[in-house]
Amino acid sequence: MDERIVPGILTLLIVAVAFTLMWWGWRNKLKRQADVGQLPEVPAELGEALISVPGQYVVTTSGGDWLDRLAVHGLGIRTPAVVHAYPSGILVERSGAQDIFIAKEHFTELATQAGMAGKFVEKDGIVVISWLLAGAEVDTGFRTTEAGAKHPLMETLQTLLPEGAKMADNGLLEKIENAAPEAQPDVEPDVQNIDTPAVERNGKNKSE
Repeated sequence: MDERIVPGILTLLIVAVAFTLMWWGWRNKLKRQADVGQLPEVPAELGEALISVPGQYVVTTSGGDWLDRLAVHGLGIRTPAVVHAYPSGILVERSGAQDIFIAKEHFTELATQAGMAGKFVEKDGIVVISWLLAGAEVDTGFRTTEAGAKHPLMETLQTLLPEGAKMADNGLLEKIENAAPEAQPDVEPDVQNIDTPAVERNGKNKSE
């Protein structure tokens, strides 16, 4: 037998086992999260957006635990997205996945972070929107395509915070405003969790 065949077979077996474990882990996560509420319907009439910013939907996690990825409703799949802020709430328009609408009254906190559930970028590179999904607090991460777009997005989102809600870092907007504009890094470390499936890009999957 060719000496190259055995290593090749072993490599294929390892890859097959790895993908099987990924699939198994993802399926078990879906089962554990079966009681997570459905995503809210997007209102038919939202009016004109206060701001629209393109970027990347990073992930949604359990509130306060940015490593606990939610797998249900496509919330664990990273996709291109646009965040629209309206007087009534926030719409995360996702490519290839159901859109996320966060009503103003369910918007609880605004923060930034360098990493969430396997996505790691520069300091304060991810905008984190905390909100209530069917009564449970969750955190949704979004990364703007242009670094300079983060400041106006944060300013606008801050105006939507209900009375009594808070912005995690009160000095953040001032720091962003005073900092010189910087481009997003050409190459950013992007550590994937083993249970992350590939993104399907077959158009929107909006609920009826």
